[in-house]
Amino acid sequence: MKIALLGYGRMGKEIEKIALSRGHEIVIRKDVDDVIDITLADVAIDFSVPSSAYNNITNCINNKVPVISGTTGWLDKYNDAVALCKEKNSAFIYASNYSLGVNIFFELNKQLAKMMSSLEDYNISMEEIHHTKKLDAPSGTAITLAEGIIENSSKNNWELDEKTSEENIPIVAKRIPDVPGTHTVWYDSEVDSIEIKHTAHSRKGFALGAVVAAEWILGKKGVFSMKDVLNIR
Repeated sequence: MKIALLGYGRMGKEIEKIALSRGHEIVIRKDVDDVIDITLADVAIDFSVPSSAYNNITNCINNKVPVISGTTGWLDKYNDAVALCKEKNSAFIYASNYSLGVNIFFELNKQLAKMMSSLEDYNISMEEIHHTKKLDAPSGTAITLAEGIIENSSKNNWELDEKTSEENIPIVAKRIPDVPGTHTVWYDSEVDSIEIKHTAHSRKGFALGAVVAAEWILGKKGVFSMKDVLNIR
């Protein structure tokens, strides 16, 4: 499989290692302003920056090159990308986190939210910790977790703050050097606490998931998610 890496920072380099180890070829390594011929690739993996992601994705879609995107901070244009993908009969996956373990964690989070939804004595809160070079806060993963709770509870929204109204979920975002990513969801009451937590030990898990998604999407048409890749129903 010939892969275009759209974004060649730390994640791009980690994806390259995994892809090569699985027998694939890297044909494009794109930094922010590079001009490329995306048709040289069988599939593209976008881990760029928010200002470049949409253009990278639409370039792939317009040229019918399947694209996997893990860039966060551009989702105000996500629906436009989905509409374009359907119009062009191309293939696209966006995920806030490609770690296989995190995507299992997303489903556990939803199930716990359903189970806790009728227990009004518990307060929900969240924390995410990442390295100091992460540009957005809260993380896309934290937002996905919050949305999973909102869909399955009486909460209305999330807020980047330690304290918020009872209708919203407070998220604390911390930036600490050399932390790949830690996400925690708490349910606290006067009598006990329930906590679920995912801790990434390195970027390797994110990179592996992105390559697995790229392998899966080859030859397919449509807009997909990691639930499709992992066959989670």
